[in-house]
Amino acid sequence: QVQLVESGGGLVQPGGSLRLSCAASGSIFNYYAMAWHRQAPGKQRESVAIIIRGRLTDYADSVKGRFTISSDNAKNTIYLQMSSLKPEDTAVYYCNLRDHSGDYWGQGTQVTVSS
Repeated sequence: QVQLVESGGGLVQPGGSLRLSCAASGSIFNYYAMAWHRQAPGKQRESVAIIIRGRLTDYADSVKGRFTISSDNAKNTIYLQMSSLKPEDTAVYYCNLRDHSGDYWGQGTQVTVSS
């Protein structure tokens, strides 16, 4: 089993920054990718950023240039540095890990961008 624990969410004003963390533990063996997804009220969950084998990254168009995903492979932890936050970034942010067994999800952390 794989456990994912997110942290770092909170309330921030428009234009502000936050950094989310996701620590993975358990049966982690050569996983393929880790990613951040988000779900706003009344909307479907969407992919935000992905890091593949700790190196290759990709982002949703809506966050390119504002968000940065990174990983600390020694700690099995990924981060999402979010800058220039907008009210439309308000959502529950979920960490995801994909390996040969399938997908694992964290419990989510709330990010609210409001003045």
